[in-house]
Amino acid sequence: MTETKEQQEKVILVAVAAGDLGEARSSLEELELLAKTAGAQTAGYILQPLDAPVPATYLGSGKIKELKDLIDLTQADGIICDDELTPVQIRNLTEDLEVKVMDRTLLILDIFAFQASTAEGKVQVELAQEQYLASHLAGYGTSLSRLGGGIGTRGPGEKKLEMDRRAIRRRITSLKRELAQIERHRDLLREKRKRSERKTAAIVGYTNAGKSTLLNVLTNAGVLQEDKLFATLDPTTRVLELEQGQKMLLTDTVGFINKLPHQLVESFHSTLEEACSADYLIHVVDASSPEAEKQMQVVYETLDGLGVGTKRTLTIFNKTDQAENYASLRDPRAQETVYASLKKGEGVEEIRLALSKFLSEDQIRISRIFPYGRAGLVNRVREEGTLLSESYEEDGIHIEAFVSRELYGRLEK
Repeated sequence: MTETKEQQEKVILVAVAAGDLGEARSSLEELELLAKTAGAQTAGYILQPLDAPVPATYLGSGKIKELKDLIDLTQADGIICDDELTPVQIRNLTEDLEVKVMDRTLLILDIFAFQASTAEGKVQVELAQEQYLASHLAGYGTSLSRLGGGIGTRGPGEKKLEMDRRAIRRRITSLKRELAQIERHRDLLREKRKRSERKTAAIVGYTNAGKSTLLNVLTNAGVLQEDKLFATLDPTTRVLELEQGQKMLLTDTVGFINKLPHQLVESFHSTLEEACSADYLIHVVDASSPEAEKQMQVVYETLDGLGVGTKRTLTIFNKTDQAENYASLRDPRAQETVYASLKKGEGVEEIRLALSKFLSEDQIRISRIFPYGRAGLVNRVREEGTLLSESYEEDGIHIEAFVSRELYGRLEK
């Protein structure tokens, strides 16, 4: 028997440093991780300091010649540029280099297409891919038709290569209608959770910071956790039980990344709205990353762009077992901070105490006797609050519970 396996694509990573050279190198390192996640092997790098990318070719003519020589030397299958390319840049680079030309946006869309598992996730990713293809058809139209598979053609991308712009627009309209139905269903679930008055916390953070690990550690959610970018895309909500019977809902959200494609932000808007509607934010930061502060900035810029106002925030600096000088890390927007190593179980108790403190500030502990004729109020406490004890005595129903300030006001009336 002959064992066969899919041949790994070799790519050269290309970037223009329009500002700080160190930031450009860090971004290029992140691009290599993205390429590895997509299944590609990095064969080389090209970094050119310029005031701005060349409008027609992204790189200067000298660097393009150097890049072509490197492609011939390494037998690379294509290049990936660290910025979103214009259709003109794609077309010209493809003609000059005669290999597959991709950009950071197409690469991230490809990873999302591979990782999406639910119907909602697949629709969101396909919509983002279609919107990208519609705006880049002039550049990718001929080059993509020659690809025959590989990175950049996963999901719905490959079957759309023969379509014209009008067909793509029709598909975008259809996907938007489908996504609107899914969003209405998500809004109903969100409204139901809101009516229950059970507090919610959205877990946010840079991709691969440990958000899914946190959800698993706190709630045994069983969510996939891997040491790679965008291991999970679809939001998962679980009930977290805290001390004294307190409960809250935790929702894991999609990870953020520098230069997150605007098509994805638009398509995943309903998913990202979980952070908007939550009562609290749990911000997970990879303390071992030398770019931890920059990654925190990217997360908050994305959240601000979504209209997430000031919310009480617990920031968890994770992976401290792999970090040096992590104690100097600070988050000025956080009300509570915990340093942890979630995989080792370190800091978990402190996290639970911080969340319990948030709840205690928003909830009131009551001890009441309800007449049997008002048993419906007890049921409301059971549904909307946290019932600690309940006993049926001669003089009525004795309860102890945690309730929200809103429910407390209604009970007082």
